[in-house]
Amino acid sequence: MIEVMDTTLRDGEQMRDVSYTPDEKLSIAQFVLEEVGVDRIEIASAQVSAGERIGAEKVLRWAAARGAADRVEILGYTDGDASARWIADLGGRVMNVLAKGSLKHLTRQLRKTPEQHLQDIDDTVRRAQRLGVACNLYLEDWSNGMVDSRDYVLRIIDGLADTPVARIMLPDTLGVLSPPMVTEMVETILGRYPDRRFDFHAHNDYGLATANTLAAVAAGIAGVHCTVNGMGERAGNAPLDEVVVGVHDFLGKSTRIRENRLVQVSERVDVVSGRRVPPNKAISGANAFTQTAGIHADGDRKGDLYLGRLLPERFGRERSYALGKLAGKATLEHHLDALGIELSGEQRSAVLERIKELADRKATISQQDLPYIVDDVLARPHERHFVLESVVVVSAIGIRSTATVKLRFTAPGGQETVIHEDSAQGDGGYDAFMNAVGLIAGKIGLALPELVDYVVSIPPGGHSDAIVQCTITWRGDGDSLMTKGVNSDQVLAAAEATEKMLNLWIARGSGNGAS
Repeated sequence: MIEVMDTTLRDGEQMRDVSYTPDEKLSIAQFVLEEVGVDRIEIASAQVSAGERIGAEKVLRWAAARGAADRVEILGYTDGDASARWIADLGGRVMNVLAKGSLKHLTRQLRKTPEQHLQDIDDTVRRAQRLGVACNLYLEDWSNGMVDSRDYVLRIIDGLADTPVARIMLPDTLGVLSPPMVTEMVETILGRYPDRRFDFHAHNDYGLATANTLAAVAAGIAGVHCTVNGMGERAGNAPLDEVVVGVHDFLGKSTRIRENRLVQVSERVDVVSGRRVPPNKAISGANAFTQTAGIHADGDRKGDLYLGRLLPERFGRERSYALGKLAGKATLEHHLDALGIELSGEQRSAVLERIKELADRKATISQQDLPYIVDDVLARPHERHFVLESVVVVSAIGIRSTATVKLRFTAPGGQETVIHEDSAQGDGGYDAFMNAVGLIAGKIGLALPELVDYVVSIPPGGHSDAIVQCTITWRGDGDSLMTKGVNSDQVLAAAEATEKMLNLWIARGSGNGAS
């Protein structure tokens, strides 16, 4: 059983522009300990700020009421009993003492000898013990210490033989290691100190935090440190979800973590921290289980050919297939089946063509957009005498909107095609567009119907980038019709609805014809 310590609330909070209120800290601590099931959490640094104190006190009070105070840890320093007393006064029971794991840090920052440092560590730990606070020990910059001053690192660990620390924690503080280096260093430490308990603490400066943590576990380390979403200073720490899943799937080892809560805690921390999870992040990213290429959707429909062990259901998620310019027939069929929409082969081809056309202007189309697109395609006139070649609309506060419209027109029964272009102003972008269309209609002798209703809608739950459906009702010459346009831009959706109106209007012989 690999022990997992989450330090989102301590090391993770060292991420730039991240700061939790006391209530936010308590909420995250509760979820990580009770729902996710981590073994321990590190929640604060001693003697930092009044807000840090209040947050730590809230978490410790809650943990004590549930018999979990021993699972909550606070970073402290080799400062006699100052840090330990600060922690004990809050009800804390565990301090992670920050010591120096490299000779460079010891001599240049503390300006002490190894013997003096060992004495300070022992004194701090024993004073904490008398206050009822147990201690673990961080060997800060341990990775560089193993590279540049290995004798010093071993000397420090040797010197801790009689010091009552529960765990010695080995940080790659600057994220300088590779997996082979981690393997060699951890094996060296565990081989020399088989009776000691060690944790490994990775940073992600080279993007290797997850790989390095897995290498440490494979080499025999008993405990690992992670943060939700890999939050932390500089490039962050080892992401909790990636490490846990890697330990389970690649190393065949167990943890107490509930995989089906990993995405939920990622989303919570995303919201509270204001640091958005990259959409392409493994496991918790929005796109982690989304196939974009049509060939992948086709393979899955024919036998789950693009599925592996990393199933979305493990994390309470679902597979999805993106409706974009790379989508194929299988992708479309997946979404149509889910919506219960039946189309002929010809209709499906037309819908797919329209999706690709829209996707060139909008990166991804959601399943909620699809009914609008289907409706748009099925309602298109077979004969298109009018084709919008281009529409340019300029709107601004304080001046009238302007539209320039280029419209290709082929008269009924005629072979000649003429491109008309005109510009006009109006009270808003669509009014300017209609005024320009009116000028073109006048040139070809077409009387336009009256606009009597105009409705804009987006799919339920849609966002500002959702597909827009514009439905316009027209009336003239005792006749009426309704047309719809679909676009990611509201004015252009209305322009497409108007193009349909022009084609239907002239097909019905309305507007006194055109020449």
